[in-house]
Amino acid sequence: LRQLIPVPQTLTSPLPSSRSYRGLTLVLTFLSYTSYHLSRKPISIVKSQLHPNCSTLGPNPHNDSNNTNWCSWAPFDGDNYKELFGALDNAFLVAYAIGMFISGIFGERLPLRYYLSGGMVLSGLFTALFGLGYFWNIHVLWYFIVVQVCNGLVQTTGWPAVVACVGNWFGKGKRGLIMGIWNSHTSVGNILGSLIAGAWVSSAWGLSFVVPGIIIIAVGIICFFFLVEYPEDVDCSPPLHHVMTTSEKDPEAVTSNEGPLSLSGQSSVDHSNSPKEPAEEPEAISFLGALRIPGVVEFSLCLLFAKLVSYTFLYWLPLYIVNVAHFGAKEAGDLSTLFDVGGILGGIFAGLISDYTGGRATTCCVMLVVAAPMLFLYNHVGQNGIGTSIAMLIICGALVNGPYALITTAVSADLGTHESLKGNAKALSTVTAIIDGTGSVGAALGPLLAGLISPTGWNNVFYMLIAADVLACLLLARVVVKEARGWCGPMARQRGYVIT
Repeated sequence: LRQLIPVPQTLTSPLPSSRSYRGLTLVLTFLSYTSYHLSRKPISIVKSQLHPNCSTLGPNPHNDSNNTNWCSWAPFDGDNYKELFGALDNAFLVAYAIGMFISGIFGERLPLRYYLSGGMVLSGLFTALFGLGYFWNIHVLWYFIVVQVCNGLVQTTGWPAVVACVGNWFGKGKRGLIMGIWNSHTSVGNILGSLIAGAWVSSAWGLSFVVPGIIIIAVGIICFFFLVEYPEDVDCSPPLHHVMTTSEKDPEAVTSNEGPLSLSGQSSVDHSNSPKEPAEEPEAISFLGALRIPGVVEFSLCLLFAKLVSYTFLYWLPLYIVNVAHFGAKEAGDLSTLFDVGGILGGIFAGLISDYTGGRATTCCVMLVVAAPMLFLYNHVGQNGIGTSIAMLIICGALVNGPYALITTAVSADLGTHESLKGNAKALSTVTAIIDGTGSVGAALGPLLAGLISPTGWNNVFYMLIAADVLACLLLARVVVKEARGWCGPMARQRGYVIT
């Protein structure tokens, strides 16, 4: 790796080099997960083309007046097409949820660069294979199901790897804001995926998958050659992950030019002339050990319901707009990107507020509480006009995706480098995988429930989403109370009250 990315010999201080590598890490991991989401989005755009309203296309050219679904793509041409779409979504999401719990364990034990780039290449392959079903004229459901399952499994390599890389390079200071901005890759990927898929959805929907597949493969190759996993790999000092007292460790020693401290408390000496030989390599944390970290269980269960809402919109919003607002497939796909624009703003806002207040859980709860009535309003008045629809989509996107973004980034990084771990950075990928894996269970349930409930009316789908938001908020109640006590303690002491 050092041969691929040599440290400039003209630099006498490691600070500029460290900044450069941090910037490089942010850019590469941003592009990496943008391409992951870019490859997930096409299925939601293409659904309306697999089973369109054939009556708008003119008379049946096959002279079969009894067939009203002559333009649909078999096997999605039957009346059970919504259930089949739900099966496609869950083939991916269930495989993703199951694989995520395993992925973090592998991520702690394998080189992150190999793990991430290999997963991206395989993800691109399976994404393209789904689209090739159009060109190969495949009409068998099991083909699309198998491709979705395989794609769901290999895409689990992405999130634990990119969060671990960013967590390795950035300490806790302003982590919420930095990762809130960085986490916009999710929404940027969804937007680009919608636009790319929409470009070919009406002409040759197979290209809506093939082109994103090629893109993620190309980004994966770039990450393989240029991503740096740890600051120590290029003789940079690691970040300070949590505030330590003087008796624990001198913060200046951690950030000094002498390099990172080993577990024995001794610093590395002259990185350029002698190889790094740490006294002891910390062991990767176990699954149960990660669950014992304070807050992991609460935030994981909260993310289950928050991600249920977010992924229901991800997979069903374009079809909802087509059915309710009666837009075309391309117009609905373009309009649905506004939800992700709101997601970008919500993620940045949540990170900024949580950094300022120090209350990650409280920030999530407030946004979830406000999201519930806004979802109700969007369903009832969101289609009254194009201006109202745009405003409501942006607001709902910010409130729904803000807590989701905060938990999967800054909260995961905080818990993965929790002070109870005593400096062991080998927990970051596992904790991230547990939190996101639990959330992915909700991501699988949301589209499935939407597919089952939508035949009874879209109102019932939104009632389900509102209930999920309320449950997500309630699951964080204990952590919110703990944060509130932390704020009240210093305030009471300032006013002369005694805290008992």
